[in-house]
Amino acid sequence: MRLKPYGHCLGSLIVHIVFVTKYRHPVITTEVEARLQSMMSKLCQTQKCTLLECKADLGSNDHIHLLVEMAPDIALSRLVNILKTITSREIRKEYREFLKPYYWKPVFWKRGYGFVSSGGASLDVLKRYIENQGYED
Repeated sequence: MRLKPYGHCLGSLIVHIVFVTKYRHPVITTEVEARLQSMMSKLCQTQKCTLLECKADLGSNDHIHLLVEMAPDIALSRLVNILKTITSREIRKEYREFLKPYYWKPVFWKRGYGFVSSGGASLDVLKRYIENQGYED
């Protein structure tokens, strides 16, 4: 885990995020995946975040996993809203004919999303570390 400086603080906020296509339609092809990766990387940069990894499940073609290093002053919900809104609009515009059989309304992503914070140590290790503060090792 690498710590980055942010003004008067030092830290690392890494989040694993999952977006699912509306109705779980299998519409994330390798071409759509590449376009999503490009867009999401640029959008993360505009929010002072770094897209570390972005990969679709090309078996089911209905969801994508992101690993994002977030700045401490950016809310996860705001970042997700930006990513989903803009990528949905652009993908629907660029792949209009391909998506026509799947979506008749202006949608691409399912409303919700999944997320898990990630870091270098397991929760058990962190709990033990905190519990043992003030005691000699």
